[in-house]
Amino acid sequence: MPEGDTVWQAARRLHEALAGKALTRSDFRVPKYATVDLTGRRVLNTVPRGKHLLTRFEGGLTLHTHLRMEGAWKVYGAGERWRGGPGHQIRAVLGTVDRTAVGYRLQVLELLPTTEEERVVGHLGPDLLGPDWDPERALANLRTDPARPLGEALLDQRNLAGIGNIYKSELCFLLGVTPWLPVGALPADRAAALPGLAQRLLQSNRDRPVRQTTGLHRHDLFVYGRAPRPCLRCHTSIRVADQGDGSQDRPTYWCPACQAGPAPAPDAPQRWRERHRRTLP
Repeated sequence: MPEGDTVWQAARRLHEALAGKALTRSDFRVPKYATVDLTGRRVLNTVPRGKHLLTRFEGGLTLHTHLRMEGAWKVYGAGERWRGGPGHQIRAVLGTVDRTAVGYRLQVLELLPTTEEERVVGHLGPDLLGPDWDPERALANLRTDPARPLGEALLDQRNLAGIGNIYKSELCFLLGVTPWLPVGALPADRAAALPGLAQRLLQSNRDRPVRQTTGLHRHDLFVYGRAPRPCLRCHTSIRVADQGDGSQDRPTYWCPACQAGPAPAPDAPQRWRERHRRTLP
């Protein structure tokens, strides 16, 4: 699933391509909006809210989209071939005289009055890349359930908006604790540092084409996607296991030497790996 910095970049691309221009093409390829035509309406802006995108049009209308696991917005110039996937995966097309934005595999697509945006994003916690960012409120939200594993609390967008599976794993490594450590067991100094660290990571990556958390030239990430390679700090083999209720693929990475706290046994079943194996030919 795209993380907050990726969604921020998508919002910027859409805004730069469409804002201030009237639509010359409007095509929604979902049954509910198949007859809706926004041609002639001027696009006001596109803003991110956590992992949500809000594209606003004159006349008080907003297009709410969410990329989920595989969605993407692609922007093309006039006459440029669309390359985001097969045609049957296109869910929305918004075109102006010189740019066309094409939404592929959008699992959430909803048109609503702009005055009702809070209905779809009002549940979100402070946005790590938004004007409403409030580190004290974010930390207070995380602490409302002290027994909850830290990794699960970080992914809960009601606590703070923008963290996905990659930043969850990287943040826990930088804090020196496993994602299974209860929030209430996080040492006070690290808890106090958590919101600021999370915000700095996303802020520093929002303009980068390749996400970087290490500051090292040859290695972009400390733990995510690196099992069973050696830890960049201590050379212990990085481990990977499931976290959560199994409703989504949540492979979680950590270093058993650098990160203190509970963790699954080395031979624990890994649901995400079994599901992936069953999809192979």
